[in-house]
Amino acid sequence: MNLKNNTARVGLIALAALGSVSLAREAYAAAGIAGVDAQRGAAILPSIVVTATASARSQVDAPASVSVVEGEALRQRPINDLADALRDTVGIGLEDVGLGRRGISIRGMNPGHTLMLVDGQRISSSASAIAHSDFELGWVPTEAIDRVEVVRGPMSSLYGSEALGGVVNVITRSSTDKWQGSLSSYALIGDHDLGGNQYKTGFYIGGPLVLGRVGMNAWGELRRRSSLKDAGNTALTALDGQRAGTGHIGLTLTPDVRQRIDLSVDAGNEDQEGARSGSRGAVYDARNVAQRRRYSVSHDGHWNWGSSQFRLYRSTLDREARRSDGAAVSGPNRFTDTVLDGRVGLTADTAHQLTFGAEMRREKLEDPSINRKGEKALTHYAFLAQDEILLSDSWELVLGGRLDHHEDFGWEASPRAYLLFHPNDTLTFKAGAGRGFKAPSLKQLSPEYESRAAMGGRGIIRGNPDLKPETNQSLELGAEYHQGKWSAGATLFHNDVRNLIETVRQASCVEPGRVCLAYENVARARLRGAELTAGVDLTRQWRLEANYTFLDARDRITGEQLTDRSRHRANMSVAWAPLAQLATRLRLEYIGAQHRDADGGRRPAYTQLHWYVDYDYSREISLHAGVENLTDKRLANDDAGVYGRADEGRRFFAGLTAKF
Repeated sequence: MNLKNNTARVGLIALAALGSVSLAREAYAAAGIAGVDAQRGAAILPSIVVTATASARSQVDAPASVSVVEGEALRQRPINDLADALRDTVGIGLEDVGLGRRGISIRGMNPGHTLMLVDGQRISSSASAIAHSDFELGWVPTEAIDRVEVVRGPMSSLYGSEALGGVVNVITRSSTDKWQGSLSSYALIGDHDLGGNQYKTGFYIGGPLVLGRVGMNAWGELRRRSSLKDAGNTALTALDGQRAGTGHIGLTLTPDVRQRIDLSVDAGNEDQEGARSGSRGAVYDARNVAQRRRYSVSHDGHWNWGSSQFRLYRSTLDREARRSDGAAVSGPNRFTDTVLDGRVGLTADTAHQLTFGAEMRREKLEDPSINRKGEKALTHYAFLAQDEILLSDSWELVLGGRLDHHEDFGWEASPRAYLLFHPNDTLTFKAGAGRGFKAPSLKQLSPEYESRAAMGGRGIIRGNPDLKPETNQSLELGAEYHQGKWSAGATLFHNDVRNLIETVRQASCVEPGRVCLAYENVARARLRGAELTAGVDLTRQWRLEANYTFLDARDRITGEQLTDRSRHRANMSVAWAPLAQLATRLRLEYIGAQHRDADGGRRPAYTQLHWYVDYDYSREISLHAGVENLTDKRLANDDAGVYGRADEGRRFFAGLTAKF
């Protein structure tokens, strides 16, 4: 495609994006990076994080390895879901979970070992009930995100099961004493006429209903992705089409300056559809329809003796699968997670900040395959304690632990210790050790569970009530440097993962012509490596940022490398703000080679380049444009035998963000 045609295509996309929204009265400044913010005169404040401990802290003082992705930056580029939002974060990999869907992997751990939170409230992994699913990635639209906090390393000492790899916490925007809102829209069009085009529009609004007493916020989003055709056989889809809508309404009550009560309701519907190849090459349409709901009420108090927080929330996921050829499908599924928890914080003296908490969680799965009754439920109880100890002006020690009780396998302990040393204002040393765990899913533990959907319908998987939790013993050592225009960090980590649950082929099967499999605790893994980050303001107009992750992930039993993990992964961005209202940036993403199978097969390394430009048309409107995947690396859509997930290839982006 020549330059003239490229320019025309970008112009058409821009017109489509601009025409899909109503112009508001006040715009977001296209910030993007700290250096550009500084050039435009915006105040740069240190990031405050709340996920790594029971209290709010600056990112540099957090007793954990924490990355923060600002919502403002996410609204400047095409973000379909949370996986897109985190793809260039250090220590993060996007792992294929089947059928072209992705999961968020932290330090090489399985995506199921990453706990998802929204404002500190857990969003259980949909994969625990539904194979090859990623429905938890689309709970919050980018327009409603204040920031995303990523904690790398086990955090079961605060959050219990599923946090043995790390935590991703989406912090949403809060209403203020002044009405404010924003709206954004974008179009992302591919260069190969095979589909995969994306369109998204979202809004946020919040402000006081009764000044100083009652606040309200609301948000919503509509997103659509057309199915990406398989280049080798255009009758099939390499990526499913997607139609999704999300909405939220919340109220904030402040009876007095010490108390805050939050109530919220969230709803989302998602429809995924694609063409598959069945037996004897027959093509059929597969469709997944999911419905998500979330209800929450919480109370926060700040008292003379300390602080308190109490929450009751419930999330539900309903999913129905359909096939056009009339063949059997799994489900329908309904997963319900209800949590009641509370914490109190006490300042014992000037050196100790104490936190105590308790949690009761009820998870329930309704699925015709789980047992004869078609439903199973379990109740978990937990108690936690933490002490943030100020040893001196330079030294701090955080000690914490949590006890979880599971109906099937009893008590599970998750201790954690973290040491911080600040020799001066620019340098911080960190060292920590912790333990995380993941309880087996309801399906895995059910002795009556039986699925006949494995191996394309040739396999039968059964549950195992004798399973133990998967565990992770983790160590890390790091240093961070911040002074003026420079910042840098280095972290070494070591994860010893045990009792990994896998499906194991049985010696014989009760049904001729089929393969019987069972869940068993058979695997052990060692994942160790290093994470490097750096950033510098080269001039008032130029900023450079980069990160690199080295990962050595091995099966402790066979000694082989774990599959689908890159030993080397790097990201780099260069930003330039030639004018106060204009900024542009180039982003490079390098994914190293991956071990693919026991026969020594490897997925080759690849590099992708992305370019974006942001223009403040006025105080009311910001415009965004760019080209993703400039090198047109199409992965599985060019070579399905090598890469696990297809890529749409080169695609052109145009969008608009407005604020009022």
